[in-house]
Amino acid sequence: MDEDLPESVKKCLDILEENVGILANLEFDLDDEKEDELTPDMKLHNLYDMTEDVAESAKLKRAESNFARRQSENYL
Repeated sequence: MDEDLPESVKKCLDILEENVGILANLEFDLDDEKEDELTPDMKLHNLYDMTEDVAESAKLKRAESNFARRQSENYL
């Protein structure tokens, strides 16, 4: 039984490496759901500020995703 343990751990690590991108995307999707709350009666300047924040957030998430992808490719 002890001899099977390292092989089982290796298989789990292989599966994790294959699916790291999917896991990262799930994390981003879950975070996005938390941020999807509507606020009634917002002023125009608040909407403009929010739009800028969303654009910056999307750029950061894309950069993080690209970084994670490059990191995972380097380990393969």
